[in-house]
Amino acid sequence: MSWKEIIKNCLSLASAPIRRNANFFVSMYILGMVSSLITIPKNGTLYENMFLELFLDLYIVSAILAVFPKKVRRGLRAILYIILYVTAAADTYCFVNFGSTLNPSMLMLVGETNSSEASSFLSALISVEVLFSSVGWILLLALLQILIVIFRKRLIKIYVFLVTILELASLKKRLMAILRMTAAMPATFGILCLAILITSICTSWHNKEAYHKLMSGRTIGEVEHTLTEKDHAVLYLPIYRLHFSIYANQLAAHQITQLIHAAHEVKVDSCSFRSPNIVLIIGESYGRHHSQQYGYFMKTTPNQSALEKSKKLTKFTDVVTCWNLTSFVFKHMLSTYVVGDKGEWCDYPLFPEVFRKAGYNVTFITNEFLPQAKEAVYDFSGGFFLNNPELSKLQFDHRNTQLHALDDGLLKDYDDSLKQYKTDHNLTIFHLMGQHVNYKLRYRQSQAKFWASSYEDKRPELTDAQRKVLSHYDNATLYNDSIVAEIVKRFQKEDAIIIYVPDHGEECYEENRGFICRNHSANIDWKLAHYEFEIPFWIYCSKKYIQKHRAIYRQIRAAKDKRMMTDALPHLLLYLAGIETPTYKEENNILSPKYNEMRPRILKNSADYDKLRDEYLKTQVKQEEKKQDKKKDKKQGKKQTKKGARK
Repeated sequence: MSWKEIIKNCLSLASAPIRRNANFFVSMYILGMVSSLITIPKNGTLYENMFLELFLDLYIVSAILAVFPKKVRRGLRAILYIILYVTAAADTYCFVNFGSTLNPSMLMLVGETNSSEASSFLSALISVEVLFSSVGWILLLALLQILIVIFRKRLIKIYVFLVTILELASLKKRLMAILRMTAAMPATFGILCLAILITSICTSWHNKEAYHKLMSGRTIGEVEHTLTEKDHAVLYLPIYRLHFSIYANQLAAHQITQLIHAAHEVKVDSCSFRSPNIVLIIGESYGRHHSQQYGYFMKTTPNQSALEKSKKLTKFTDVVTCWNLTSFVFKHMLSTYVVGDKGEWCDYPLFPEVFRKAGYNVTFITNEFLPQAKEAVYDFSGGFFLNNPELSKLQFDHRNTQLHALDDGLLKDYDDSLKQYKTDHNLTIFHLMGQHVNYKLRYRQSQAKFWASSYEDKRPELTDAQRKVLSHYDNATLYNDSIVAEIVKRFQKEDAIIIYVPDHGEECYEENRGFICRNHSANIDWKLAHYEFEIPFWIYCSKKYIQKHRAIYRQIRAAKDKRMMTDALPHLLLYLAGIETPTYKEENNILSPKYNEMRPRILKNSADYDKLRDEYLKTQVKQEEKKQDKKKDKKQGKKQTKKGARK
């Protein structure tokens, strides 16, 4: 065999996967393009490498199909057609109706759907409105595919019949020329296939590596953290989004199994109901550097500052969170696990379960973690264990049922429906939207007190656009202050204790760092720890509570400057409730004389906060010493100059 024939055969082999599955390859390529184009969100962009990566993906599938005999290949293609068309239709339907493509939350909701809800969904899917929406394009493609398969032979016969009847000699000559070209086409087409294939491999390799990393996460939290990385995988096809959603639900299901087991193992020896009414307010995205209470130059917390002056509110000065992701914080803050314990957070009971078993009436009012279709993986990761039906019943007696544009909607939920369920012993948890981005949507514009111009003297280095964003964040902080004050008002005449803690800090053009929100880098330096992990934390005691619980009030006042990390919060709550349980660890309760204040405060399972702070302070001391030395040298130089002048 000559070299020319060998090369020709190799090139023919390169094009064989597409030639043997031509109809499949072309139709699925069109489906991939159409489904990507019609699911681009507003102000979104098309995945830049979509056309080349789609070619690579379909080429690989076609190559696998080409290995099988013709009859088997037909059957496999039929199965793939059904899977890919149904997935694309479902993905587009979700986008049209819920504003989001397939995601883990939608799949979780599907898993909880009963037969009547499923039939309603199917009837909606084939309704006139849906058929004339973007979903109709997917269904039209599927219909054309079916017609081509059914009438393929007839279409060919009709074509040949027309050519024969019309006896178009010139057309016959052209057809013969096409046939001759087709004989040489495998090699020519092979060159083209190889060129596109090599280019697509080079441009798609990074995304394939990222996809493998994403689908290798051991926990849903690990998967979520991977998605915070800058170059995370782009799930540009419906089938990839479905695969990821299934995988995420499997990971969540594993942890739910562990949590349910831990919940059934909860033991409560006794409960004194030491604090009849315990209120926990969990804020969102609130760094203490924007709090007037902690020295910020804008008056963002007038109500909390007034409560602090009355000495009913005790501000803690050295509190950090263990993560700068809400979902991770919720897992650690609700679980009785603390960083450094054996096992995982899901191996330990959640503190609301312990409270319920002890006899407390537990109410959860959230403006973020409610099951909904249009939900990012971050919300899924933080809420799956709160929204699982069995775990929800084990944790809470009562819950709100809808989300609100602003947090005052939670106050209405409490006043209108949830307040009536109060008993003699209550744990009430408010979870606010707080200062979550987008900041300008987190407060009423009519209540704004800060404007871009308010920062011209304070932050002259910022642009006008940056000062506007900063004003939005501070207005959101001010609005948050009013919500917190309203919650306090509802319990100020009762025998109640209120704890306020945000999930994590937030950056808003701090120093010269030049960005907002959070940096999810695995490497934590001092500034990252300082701005994103240091948070406000306070405990409010009503007048009646102070009178009845003098000892606890004194303990709170004495503990305000102790070091604390919020993963230990459940143990403080168990103490305040007077719950005797093996789950409670006295060394994790900041009010206990046995509190282990020197427990390492490990941020994101990697950096020791106190070591970072100590190193920073040492550096500051050295820099100050150098400045003082320079000043001394200048003074001595001036003295010597004066002496020389006198001489």
